[in-house]
Amino acid sequence: MRRERASRLIALALTLSVSLLTAAPATADHGDSDDLYTPPPSPGSLDQIKELRRGGQRLEAQLISRMVRTPSAVWFNGGSPEEVRRDVAEVVGDARRDGSVPVLVAYNVPFRDCSQFSAGGALDLASYKAWVDGFAKGIGKSEAIVILEPDGLGIIPFNIDINGNAEWCQPRDAAGNPQPGATPEDRYAALNYAVDVLSSLPNVSVYLDGTHSAWLGVGDIADRLVKAGIQRADGFYVNASNYQLTERLVKYGSWISGCITFANNPEEGGWRLGNYAWCGSQYFPANPNDFSTWGLTDQWYVDNLGTAVATTHFVIDTSRNGQGPWPPPPDHPAGDPQDWCNPPDRGLGVRPSLNTGNVLIDAYLWVKIPGESDGQCNRWGPGPEDPVRGMVDPAAGVWFPEMALELVRNANPPLVR
Repeated sequence: MRRERASRLIALALTLSVSLLTAAPATADHGDSDDLYTPPPSPGSLDQIKELRRGGQRLEAQLISRMVRTPSAVWFNGGSPEEVRRDVAEVVGDARRDGSVPVLVAYNVPFRDCSQFSAGGALDLASYKAWVDGFAKGIGKSEAIVILEPDGLGIIPFNIDINGNAEWCQPRDAAGNPQPGATPEDRYAALNYAVDVLSSLPNVSVYLDGTHSAWLGVGDIADRLVKAGIQRADGFYVNASNYQLTERLVKYGSWISGCITFANNPEEGGWRLGNYAWCGSQYFPANPNDFSTWGLTDQWYVDNLGTAVATTHFVIDTSRNGQGPWPPPPDHPAGDPQDWCNPPDRGLGVRPSLNTGNVLIDAYLWVKIPGESDGQCNRWGPGPEDPVRGMVDPAAGVWFPEMALELVRNANPPLVR
């Protein structure tokens, strides 16, 4: 396999009159959607299938079985450089033997998830660089798609957004001082290093965190992507481990790509260079709560890109967005409803595919492994019980049988029987 641009993109590239920063990098050609790797099912899913069969629920057992036989990502969230090298090599070797391409999630950046349910990560920047080196050695010359650090750009320690607002993630020591290495500069250094190391591999595509359509505004995430090295990556991903509808994510991703082009276009004297805050977004001129207005932002890019063409690619996590986001009860008690955390009655989304029909969308992927818990949600309550589900949710990454059944029963499109 050669690391080269698909032929359908060449004509677009020839029309560009924008800076090199806006041009999409060469993308590894990973073949047909059937080539995506399916990891072995988790023990929890196999136990559930057995229990369902013993209880006479054969249809439900069949649906769970179909879900876990669908290609999904493999997550790597720690270990020593040698351990992650060995673990990654095992997965890519297994994929190589069955002729498939694995989706690998690198999830070990320092101050990962800012002490929330998936807290952890490397101890410092030097440790992270060594871990990334081990991750890369595990891939070697094999084919892979790398999802680099979910939430890595959505949650940045001590970050100031493009509107000058200090963000909530401010890790401090016992004395109240900022923890060493908890800075935006360190986060960008970590991500740029990972982009450079992983993108240098001959058969790897690397994607950076693009958050999702109900989170950061387009200009804010475009600015962060450029600082993280998007011009040297293959693109970005949206909706990792979240529930936003695909139709919104398609627009959101295309606007991010357009914003990167807009703010790096040297035409007209360069007056727009670096002005990501000017970009149209889901918040303006569109109304984020009224999808019928999102065409206004589409038109903003038609009016403002001129002859320039958006070329930065992206992928979408469709693992659990078949029913869209969960609307919390309007009369819920004061407090955070945690609508991203094990919301009830959600469904599987579009099956993984590398054939999307959209020139900017490289793939629909199942980045989050459907059926695994988001964490022990307490929402507005004191915990540990989830007041919506009336139970203590499993820890993040642990199989959640109740949610798995909801996902297969509410799949959109339905799982074939």
